[in-house]
Amino acid sequence: MAALSGNNTSGWGLIAGNGDFPFLVLEGARSRGIEMAVIAIREEASPELERVAKRLHWVSLGELSRTIELLHQEGVKHAVMAGQVKHNKIFSAIRPDWRLAKLLFSLPAKNTDSLIGAIARVLGEEDIELVDSTKFLGPLLPAAGVLTRRAPDTSEAADIACGRKVAQQIAGLDLGQMVVMRDCACVAIEAMEGTDETIERAARITGGQKLVVVKVSKPAQDMRFDVPVVGMNTIEVMRRSNATALAIDAGRTLLFDRDELIRAADAAGIAIEAFAPEKTSTPAPAEKSSAKRKK
Repeated sequence: MAALSGNNTSGWGLIAGNGDFPFLVLEGARSRGIEMAVIAIREEASPELERVAKRLHWVSLGELSRTIELLHQEGVKHAVMAGQVKHNKIFSAIRPDWRLAKLLFSLPAKNTDSLIGAIARVLGEEDIELVDSTKFLGPLLPAAGVLTRRAPDTSEAADIACGRKVAQQIAGLDLGQMVVMRDCACVAIEAMEGTDETIERAARITGGQKLVVVKVSKPAQDMRFDVPVVGMNTIEVMRRSNATALAIDAGRTLLFDRDELIRAADAAGIAIEAFAPEKTSTPAPAEKSSAKRKK
C-alpha cells in the first residue's frame, strides 16, 4: 500500500458511490494533505460532492473506459472506491460500455465481489492501485468490546452468538452480511435490499417483538470495497423496529458519525458490541501483483 511520506500526496483518486462514505474519505484524505480527484457515479453519488471536491467528473455506472480515461487524465496512481452502488443496479440497471461488457461476460460468478474484483484487476493493469477504502478512516473502525453504556443482556448475547454463526456462513457465500435474530431463530437474512430494509422486514414478520441485529464481514474481507458500514439511519431503524442490540466485526466495520451514533444508541437503549473477526482479511494477490508488475 502506498505510503504518505515525501511528495506522495498527489496522484490520489476517489470513485464515489452513494451515502456519506465519499465525503468522509475526502475529509480524511484532506486532513493528511491529499486533495483527491473525484470520479462520481451519476446514478448514485450526491450532487453535494460538487461543492466539496475541487476536481470532479461525472460518469454513468457502466462507463468503465471513461472512468479509466479520467483517472489517467487526473494523474491518479492510487484510487479509493467509497460509497455504495446498490447491488440490484449493478446487475439489472447497468448499461455497460464495450470494456465493461467484455469484463461482465468473462466473470465466472455474477456477484458483486467478482465484478469489483475484476475492475480492481483492470485498474491494476492500467497502473492504478485500488487501495483499502478505510485507509483514511481509522478512527471509525472500532476495536473489540462493548461500545455503548449498556452491554448486551443474557438473551441478546445468546442471539448474537447464534447470529454470528449464521451470518458468517451467508457472508462466506456472498449472499449478504447481516441477519436479524430472535430467540436464536433467524428472522431475516440480508440480500440485495440492504441492512435497513432487512431490519424493517424482520419487524414486520415478528410484529414488533424484540430483535437482535448481527452484522459481519466476509471471511476473507477485501477492505478495498464492500466494507460493512453502520450509520445513523440504521440506529433509527433499529429503534423503530424494537431491535435492542447490534453486533459488528471489530476493525472491519465502519461506524459513520461514530460519536453521535453511539450517543443515539445509548439514548435508544441499544447495546452495541464489536467482536474480533473469525478470520483475518486476505488480500487479492493476483490483482495486487498485476499492479506491482506495472510499476
